[in-house]
Amino acid sequence: MPATRTDLFADVQDAFFDHVRDIKYATMVTVDRRNRPRARILLPVWEVVDGRPLGWLAAYRTPVKTAHLAHSPHTTYSYWSPRQNAVHVDARSTWATTDTDRRHAWNLYLRGGPPGVGYDPAHYWRGGPTDPQYHVIRIEPRRIQLVRGTDLHNTIWQPPAD
Repeated sequence: MPATRTDLFADVQDAFFDHVRDIKYATMVTVDRRNRPRARILLPVWEVVDGRPLGWLAAYRTPVKTAHLAHSPHTTYSYWSPRQNAVHVDARSTWATTDTDRRHAWNLYLRGGPPGVGYDPAHYWRGGPTDPQYHVIRIEPRRIQLVRGTDLHNTIWQPPAD
């Protein structure tokens, strides 16, 4: 069955947020300088800005993550549930360096993005959004694939080329 395609995020926004809210944790995949993949389980939060999805990931700035993102900012975040619902987000991921972005992501974790997805980051970074160990990755999707487990129907969101 061919995938349904759209360039309007509004067409998939509800399904995307429903899957993310249900699954919560994503597998983030990066590649090293030899282009070998590496996966880790994390919890990004999401919002919509100017009609497009934008993700934020609170993270420790480990040497491995830092080296991988320096080599290639191209990442994939995959969500999967036992009901075979899945979301694959191909994105550009970069370290957010401004205090404004770090505070924004902190607040989005607190209120939930989408509602129901998040946590209190103070459990990990006791110094709040200015804690020197608290870092944020900005996730700019370039393609999102939604898979519905009941019939394996695929919907792909991809914005027009900029």
